[in-house]
Parts: sequence; structure tokens; C-alpha cells
Amino acid sequence: MAFYSKIPRNIINNLKSKVGLWSLMKQSHGTCSYSSCLNTIHLHRFLPLTTLPQFTNPDSISHKKGHFPHFQRFQSTTTEKQIDSVPNGEQSQVLDFPGGKVVFSPEMRFLSESPSVYSQCYRVLDDNGQLISHSNFVTVSEEVAVKMYSNMVTLQTLDTIFYEAQRQGRISFYVTSIGEEAINIASAAALTSDDIVFPQYREPGVLLWRGFTLQEFANQCFGNKADYGKGRQMPIHYGSNKLNYFTVASTIATQIPHAVGAAYSLKMDKKDACAVTYFGDGGTSEGDFHAAMNFAAVTESPVIFICRNNGWAISTPTSDQFRSDGIAVRGQAYGVRSIRVDGNDALAMYSAVHSARHMAVNEHRPILIEAVTYRVGHHSTSDDSTKYRPANEIEWWRMARDPVTRFRKWIEINGWWGSEAESQLRSSIRSQIAERAEKPPVNDLFTDVYDNIPSNLREQEKLLKETINRHPKDYPADVPI
Repeated sequence: MAFYSKIPRNIINNLKSKVGLWSLMKQSHGTCSYSSCLNTIHLHRFLPLTTLPQFTNPDSISHKKGHFPHFQRFQSTTTEKQIDSVPNGEQSQVLDFPGGKVVFSPEMRFLSESPSVYSQCYRVLDDNGQLISHSNFVTVSEEVAVKMYSNMVTLQTLDTIFYEAQRQGRISFYVTSIGEEAINIASAAALTSDDIVFPQYREPGVLLWRGFTLQEFANQCFGNKADYGKGRQMPIHYGSNKLNYFTVASTIATQIPHAVGAAYSLKMDKKDACAVTYFGDGGTSEGDFHAAMNFAAVTESPVIFICRNNGWAISTPTSDQFRSDGIAVRGQAYGVRSIRVDGNDALAMYSAVHSARHMAVNEHRPILIEAVTYRVGHHSTSDDSTKYRPANEIEWWRMARDPVTRFRKWIEINGWWGSEAESQLRSSIRSQIAERAEKPPVNDLFTDVYDNIPSNLREQEKLLKETINRHPKDYPADVPI
């Protein structure tokens, strides 16, 4: 597993004999590496992920916890020394530009609109749960692996329960995570409870891992009195201050720049933590994504961007959204270290996020992870995905590429799981949810915004209660007035 560095290859080739490897690393504020996600020769390779990499670059001292990184582009230079010749061509020169080295060349060459070789995807387990030979990954204990699998099964069951509840008219809306369970659970397992999460709306597994109970999920979806949002939010808009999980917002990509701001705050406060934000491939078509990437790179904020590239932004395929080679390559353009990962491989996701967090926190740098997966369920209960994609394609991904089944095979191979444990787990999940609970009172609609409720809201509350009393059949009978 390796991450894409942020210095273009042609500049490295032209400069490495002139300025030396450490100087190049210094320009990128740390180590630099070029690789595919599996096997590529590059200038500096991370150590195998079974042990955390040791950073011995003498110029990286400023990245240690409690120190701010030094911005090389603001170093003053002497005018007569700004332009140097490049050894491989008499006509080529290098300008020490404020934004980095600029290599001049007499040859007119346009950058290609697409790479000659597509980015490879980091993977550890094959579809049968077998370890791929020569793969490097972070070791997972039996306890963590079993909890990861149990949470993935719980998330699947949770989706089934609430999807059925919506179809029966007991809740108004729901979004499933079917096919994306590994991204949810494996990434959460690789983080710490101090890391701040800015979700989209398909990451309830992160909350589940952190201790959000099934009843707390039910409280929010059914909007009862125990819901932390007091029934004001639509279903699946979870949030938990205690668990460092910001409340879900339906607006696409707005959480991404928020995460960068929080990460910059963590850096200023010298916290041993990072911010993590999740979004779909459609979110990368929003301006907020691009602004956040540049913001994070310039401020060198400890933030992890996790993009769930599931092929579809509702009914819009990725082929209609962009022409780039996926999402990971965009990080390199903004100066953000990036990697493409098999999002259906829980072990690969865990390893990538674990390593990304180490780099983000210890080096003060943003990391972009593109998790390649497939949205097996409909976009939401308001969508029928068979109208825009073939049913046999959905079924193939559900059966042949299911991340939960793949990970179960791996823990069974290790002797950590069996059929008896499976049946006990599945039978215990539904019993943890109680649907019936009292609804919040009507006056909760008007509280928690103003310290002293203004007269116009008092008037609205009065009129609403009068209307409910005049037309009681048009309003739920279980909502206290």
C-alpha cells in the first residue's frame, strides 16, 4: 500500500540529481512516494504496514506534535541564484518560484487529459476472503476483527428493519448502506474516539462502532421524545456530541470544508487527533469539495477525506460526472497525498485509514482516500434504481462482491468465527429495538433557538395548538399538546 505524493513525476526526474532526495522531501513537507496501490518502484516506499513507519527525515522535525510545519515557499532567495541549469539539458532551467520549483523547457508539451496507466486499487483480501500474496496491511487482532464483523452484520440488519418500517409507513424516509458496510465499519475501527467525524448520510456504521445503540438509531428515525434532535430532523439525520459525530445534513458536500476548519483548529490547539469527512462521488462535483481540498493543503490540516465512489450520484453515473481517473488523482493536483482502495475489502480499508490517520496527525497533512465500492441499495426509499441500472448488475454486486461475506470468510479461515456465533448474533439484534415511545411535545418546535422566545413565535405556537384542537383527526394523536 502506498500513497500518491504531491510532486509531479517529471519534475522529480529532472531535479533529483540536482537537489537531492532530502531536498525534494523538504519541498513536499515530508516524505514523497510514487506508486500504484500495489507494486510500483518509487523514490521512497512506506515500510510494511504491519509496523508503523518511522520517519527519520531531519527536515521533518517541525511536523512533530506541538510544532507547526515550515512553509518552504516563503523562504527568501537571492535573485541571482533563483535560476539554475538542469543537468539533463543545457536549455532547461529551474526557477525557485514562490509556489515551488518551475522547470523550463524548450519543448512544447501539453499534459495529457488522461493517464497512460490507470491508478491501481489497494486490496488485501480477494473475493473469497483469502489474503493476496505479498500484500502489506495493518495487523488486526481477533477482538477487533470479530467486533468489525459483528458491527457489519448489525448494520445490515438495521438497514433491513428501518427499510421495512418505511415501506410500512411507520417512518417517512430511509437511506441504506447496503454494499458499503466495510467502508463504514473498517474506517471507524481505524480511528480514535477523539477524531471528529463529519458524515454525509450513509455512514451510520461509524456511529454504531463508537457506541451509538440500536435504540438511539430508532429514537431518531421514529422522532420520539428520546431523540436528541427532539423529532425536528428527518430520519437518518443522526448526530452525537458525546461521540464526536456531527449531525447529518442533506445538503451535498457542505460538511467537507467544515471538516477542514475543525482539523485546522485541532492543529492550532496541538491536539493528538484529526477530522474525518465522508462523501460520495457526486459530492466531488460540488465546489465545496475543491475549496476544501485546497484549503486543507495550504493550511496543512490533519484531515482525512474519505470518498465513497459507489458509481452513482443518485441516477447519475460517474461517467457523466467527470473524465478523470477516479477521485484519488485529484488529490495530487491539490497537493494532497492520496490512495485508491477497494472499499469492499474491510482489511484494506482498515489499513489505509489507520495509516492515513498516522500521517495526518503526526505530519500535519491532509489525506484523500477513494474507496471504490457499489451502492447495492436504492439511493433512498424515494428512489427506484432499477429505472436507470440493470437489475442483474445490482444482483451481481450483492452476491459476488458483498463486503460482509468476504470479511466473514477471512475470520472463519482464522478460526475466529463459526455458524453458532453467527446465529446468536443475528437473533439478538432485533430484540434491542423498541419502536413504541412517547413523541416530543408540540412546544419543542419553538424552543432551543432563542433564549427568550420572541412574540411572533409565541403567536405561531398558539395558532398551531388552536388548529390541532379544532382538527384533531388531521394530526397524530400521540403528540402531546
